[in-house]
Amino acid sequence: QVQLVESGGGLVQAGGSLRLSCVASGRILTAYTLGWFRQAPGKEREFIGASRWIGGRAYYAYYADSWKGRVTISRNNAENTVDLQMNSLKQEDTAVYYCSAASRPYSNSGGVDYWGQGTQVTVSS
Repeated sequence: QVQLVESGGGLVQAGGSLRLSCVASGRILTAYTLGWFRQAPGKEREFIGASRWIGGRAYYAYYADSWKGRVTISRNNAENTVDLQMNSLKQEDTAVYYCSAASRPYSNSGGVDYWGQGTQVTVSS
């Protein structure tokens, strides 16, 4: 089992930035892919990006095309954390943001084995 706990959500003005953090625990996570999704009201859960293990101590961050250039995913394997830095936020970015984990790379919700409880991000005008 893997437990994921997100933090850092809240209210931010449009144009601002926000950093979300996720702490993973429960088993050896070195080779796991850790990532982020979001889900707005009435919409499907949307992949943002993830950090996958590529061997040794190396990790590779990859992103959905619609998010490239606006977010950065960083991972600290010693602390089992994965952060999501979001910039130039818009009102339509208002959603619940979820941390995710799986034993293999993924780019949609069907590939995820574990979910965090989610953290609300609200972007005001």
